[in-house]
Amino acid sequence: MDSITAADNLENRRIARDAGTVMIAIILGQVFSLVSSILITWAFGTGVANEAFNASNRLPDILYQLIAGGALASAFIPTFTTLLTRGQRGKAWLLASAIANLITIIFIILGILIAFFAPWVVRNILAPGFTDPEKFKLTVDLVRIQMAAPVIFGISGLVMGILNSHRSFLWPALAPMMYSIGKILGVLLLAPSMGVYGLAVGVVGGALMHGLIQLPALFKLPGAKYTPTFGLKLPDVREVARLMGPRVLGVGFVQLNFLVNTRLASTMPLGSVTAIAVGFALMMIPEVAIAQAIAIAALPAFSTQVAAGRLDEMRHTLAALLRGLLLLAVPASLGLILLRDPLVTVFFQRGQFDAESTRLVAWALLWYAAGLVGHSVVEIVSRAFYALHDTKTPVFIGVAAMSLNISLSILLSAQFVRWGWMPHGALALANSIATFIEMSALLVAMRRRLAGLEGSRVLSGLMQALIGGGIMALALWGWLTFTRGSSVWLVALGGVVVGSVVYALALVVQRVPEVKMLFETIKKRLIRQSS
Repeated sequence: MDSITAADNLENRRIARDAGTVMIAIILGQVFSLVSSILITWAFGTGVANEAFNASNRLPDILYQLIAGGALASAFIPTFTTLLTRGQRGKAWLLASAIANLITIIFIILGILIAFFAPWVVRNILAPGFTDPEKFKLTVDLVRIQMAAPVIFGISGLVMGILNSHRSFLWPALAPMMYSIGKILGVLLLAPSMGVYGLAVGVVGGALMHGLIQLPALFKLPGAKYTPTFGLKLPDVREVARLMGPRVLGVGFVQLNFLVNTRLASTMPLGSVTAIAVGFALMMIPEVAIAQAIAIAALPAFSTQVAAGRLDEMRHTLAALLRGLLLLAVPASLGLILLRDPLVTVFFQRGQFDAESTRLVAWALLWYAAGLVGHSVVEIVSRAFYALHDTKTPVFIGVAAMSLNISLSILLSAQFVRWGWMPHGALALANSIATFIEMSALLVAMRRRLAGLEGSRVLSGLMQALIGGGIMALALWGWLTFTRGSSVWLVALGGVVVGSVVYALALVVQRVPEVKMLFETIKKRLIRQSS
């Protein structure tokens, strides 16, 4: 048991170090993502051009998530890592070559078909509420321009998986930053003369930079070799396809939910489509920085533990990651809920983005932020299933949750209208409820799979997070009351500082082990640097 504990602690520290690297890079990427959102809203507000862009941008995002971003990574990394763990590097690179060739062909065919049938796609799938001819035509044009991006993202997503399997996380984590820079350049350099078409071109350019930044790291990997083959008869390619099947279904249902939300929002008051897009993006900033950073670092570690048959270590590792995740996600959720109005005002309210736009986005953010913890836990636990070569369980649970999400979106929208509330908030609330149910079901299933999840250890972390979060919430309530009528910059940024300091002190008073470990790590690094 001592050897297991020692190995577990070593792996946990390595994951923490890798997650720290990813988190720093992701935070940098989220800063650029926020800047791109700010510039886009300043330029186009919540008017027709931004509505058309957000609706048209849904398709490239769906294709990326469906094959490259979500389904492929969850199937490819465990299979590729298993080959590396067994010392079969040649087979691993043959697998990578075959998958690269296959997804390139798939994306090219899909892109051509969608571009050709773009009017039908917009009218019947993306935005049936866009009945204005000018708005409809603009959306169709933007769809056609952006369909080049998924072809690039397909290869770039695979490269991310290859690098992560080699425990190389920095450049893949920086890649989303380059995508945001592409949009920023599109707004600043192209939009003044091309309008929103320049932003669409920026999306394609950002996708290209997303892939290029990773290539130097890829070329440095040992044994890297490209083979012009589809490998349809290779067992490893078939294993990836077997794992991808259920995952494609699951991601498809998730994206179907986003499509339904876009369709519903397109029939709501002007600005609703943009409001749910920006509100969800704001909620995803802490989710990506916290949960995805941990999940990206954890999947290769989980896969290695599974390949070596060390499930006890995996259980210890997962429990430790869930504790750390809850300690970060709970205060982030509460902070977004309480500071939503000043934050949206500070970041977005300029140019075409007026006070009414702020009200629309803040309303969506309120309900999305309530689901931040659920989204975060789902990220981690799903990766644990993928490492176990089980994509069916999280997919079946996800399909059920997303089906509930769609039903709730329709029912709650009608209820919000009856209450006199802005109906697009119901779409965000439905998402949060369904995600919480998905999180609960995944935890129950994983507990059975690993013969336990060290529940008392995880629950103690949750209680410490809730106690600290409650104290933080009271402090923020006092701050908002005290600063009422003051500069919105003071209210927003001061609120972030007050909330962070109060929550950190609350954890110190509770003697949370993770805080002590953090201080010890910082102390060791300072001593090492001074010696």
